[in-house]
Amino acid sequence: MSQAVRVVWDDRLVSYDFGPGHPLAPVRVELTMELARDLGVLDGADVIGCAPATDDELALVHSRDYIASVKEVSRTGRPDLRHGLGTEDNPAFAGVHEASALVAGATLAAARAVWSGEAEHAVNVAGGLHHAMPAAASGFCVYNDPAVAIAWLLSQGASRVAYVDVDVHHGDGVQAMFLDDPRVLTISLHESPRTLFPGTGFPHETGAEGTAVNVALPAGCGDTGWLRAFHAVVPPLLRHFAPEVLVTQQGCDSHALDPLAHLMLSLDGQRTAYAALHRLAHETAGGRWIAVGGGGYELVQVVPRAWTHLIAEALGRPVEPATPTPASWRALVEGRTRDVPPLTMTDGRDPQWRDISEGYDPADAVDRAVIATRNAVFPFHGLDPMP
Repeated sequence: MSQAVRVVWDDRLVSYDFGPGHPLAPVRVELTMELARDLGVLDGADVIGCAPATDDELALVHSRDYIASVKEVSRTGRPDLRHGLGTEDNPAFAGVHEASALVAGATLAAARAVWSGEAEHAVNVAGGLHHAMPAAASGFCVYNDPAVAIAWLLSQGASRVAYVDVDVHHGDGVQAMFLDDPRVLTISLHESPRTLFPGTGFPHETGAEGTAVNVALPAGCGDTGWLRAFHAVVPPLLRHFAPEVLVTQQGCDSHALDPLAHLMLSLDGQRTAYAALHRLAHETAGGRWIAVGGGGYELVQVVPRAWTHLIAEALGRPVEPATPTPASWRALVEGRTRDVPPLTMTDGRDPQWRDISEGYDPADAVDRAVIATRNAVFPFHGLDPMP
């Protein structure tokens, strides 16, 4: 079991709500926390509250003008399209600043716990709003909480922070904020920008010193290919970079059931990735691991189970895949969503993958994506791009 683990939660985090019909429905995090609670996962966690991020903390990565704009929209509920508020993706709503600042504050609470040594790992499933830009909302994201936390870590004296983003969408906002900062290594594994928002995240986007890493995977990629790509890129770079803290964005919209994207991972493939990141945190970052949520739009079948597995993994007590979901939680799901809840904590898959060192197939689209990334980035770090 891991040392002290903080799970950051405040019931007010569900106020980050763009309204009925929006894909980013807050019920997904509510159901996650209730599933973790009902399964007993939270029994071994230190569940802590949080305060909203201050303007000065938000200004570590966002412009003051943008923060003022969000506050004005928050006060009036009126759009400000100049700053991306009032679009279909990011509807304007009264209270948007307070709700968004609380999400950022929750990730900051996780960062403080890990950096201070009060906890070894910390999790904020309500976070992961990685598309927000310095002066604009984008892709359901108003304030970029992982970037705020990374900038805060740097302000506290961290000299190397690694950020690994496994969301199906490119982590474009975090990349943009640290593109040419050699203290921050950003690695994003995502569906190819040729077929998915935000249209960025090509291998050639490396930054001046090769600290931006992008693995653009073909639509249809499943557990086997995704895990092969992950292991071909992430472990060697983290071992070389040797971060003081590992920050991970755990969007679970890479799942086959997700309605907004086209990768084909299973819940079991995703929890296999969580375990790999946990091991890498201990191997490369002295155990200091901050994990945040992210995308995930299959609100009942995927998100609650995926992130309950994430919390359990952070605690060092993984949930047995065949574990039944609790009857109390199934009743809550039916009452809150009228959807049919999943019966167990697994999709019934046993993910297997072959390491790329065993051979590279130039006819395989996943292998081509991997080699494109390794060719673009590995030489910056003195690593051999060829398997």
